[in-house]
Amino acid sequence: MLLRFLHLSSSGLLSSEQVSLHRTTVQTYFHSGILMTDFSPPPSPDTITVEASASTGTIQRRARGFLALFFVAIGLYTLKGFLPALLWGCVFAISIWPLYRRAELRFGRSDWLPMVFTLAVALIFLVPVSLVGVKVADEARSALEWIDDVRNNGIPMPEWVPHLPFLSAQATNWWQNHMTSPQRLSHLLHSVDVGHGMQMTKQVGSQLARRGTLFAFSLLTLFFLLKDGDSVIRKCLLGSQRLFGEQGESLAKQMISSVHGTLAGLVLVGLGEGAIMGIVYMATGAPQPLLFAMVTAVAAMIPFLAWPTVGLVALLLLAKSSMIGAIVVSAIGSVVIFIADHFIRPALIGGSTKMPFLWVLLGILGGAETWGLLGLFLGPAIMAALHLLWTLWTEVNPRKGVYAEDKGS
Repeated sequence: MLLRFLHLSSSGLLSSEQVSLHRTTVQTYFHSGILMTDFSPPPSPDTITVEASASTGTIQRRARGFLALFFVAIGLYTLKGFLPALLWGCVFAISIWPLYRRAELRFGRSDWLPMVFTLAVALIFLVPVSLVGVKVADEARSALEWIDDVRNNGIPMPEWVPHLPFLSAQATNWWQNHMTSPQRLSHLLHSVDVGHGMQMTKQVGSQLARRGTLFAFSLLTLFFLLKDGDSVIRKCLLGSQRLFGEQGESLAKQMISSVHGTLAGLVLVGLGEGAIMGIVYMATGAPQPLLFAMVTAVAAMIPFLAWPTVGLVALLLLAKSSMIGAIVVSAIGSVVIFIADHFIRPALIGGSTKMPFLWVLLGILGGAETWGLLGLFLGPAIMAALHLLWTLWTEVNPRKGVYAEDKGS
């Protein structure tokens, strides 16, 4: 409009009244801030003009929401094979974040600090796995030698079989007829399907390769989460506040606290049980005490799962004619597992989130059944969020004496 006005006024095609009217119009457009829109070219006949309205804005918001959900869903589907690795990386980062922050405050922010912590986490897992692998290889060689000896000489009867308090004669007769005869044992060993064993070995190797790859991606995720942790935390808090308000931040903090409590209540308590039982295994002369101590520590990370390991060691001691050692392992193992599972573990996990023991137990067992080892951390975190929601939903307003959901009424 401004260019048209200047052209007409300079060419003398407008009268003085028209010039005054156009000048007033241009000034009005200038002060209202819409003058720049008049410099755009006129719409072509094919241009579709959409008028803004409340209904149009609602449709656009819904369309953006559906589009965002679509991309989130397609992204999760694309990464479904690596979601466990990403979740494990998040669990590692949440677990060691307080220690990492203290190290960062002491040594300063640097690029090598996340690498050091990532390598430390890798060694925590790789060193025990390597030791167990070496022990398993040695035991496999010993097992092959034992099988060859059994084929030639049979299995000698333990000294405690004739001294059983009941059915000793029947047990002795059965052992002499079935276990000490090389011919019977050779027939039993030849009946084992070697092809099935080879197939199982291939499956185990494939699973080890896959889980090793996922572990590598977990470490990679951990490195970047530590490196950019402050930015990730800030954006997560901002996103939770925008989506869920103040309660979103409370839920996030509750779930993080549950992960910290789970680390202390499952991993550290399990390692403590394994260390104590390892000393007991060595003192009683149990076979492979270091290997069984590691197995006990891993099994003890799940409540009540350390019992089979302790029972197996007791049976092995009993097979070695060490009745006293079997009784000592069973008694001390029962006391240690009972105290850890009923007192120490609930206090560490539930204490950080104020959850009852039943919620903690259901979260651990249900998470382990649904998600595997990852569920040991996800289960309590989910139950912590549900417990917080239940608490907020049913809490009483002390000023009005009504429940939380009735505050607005």
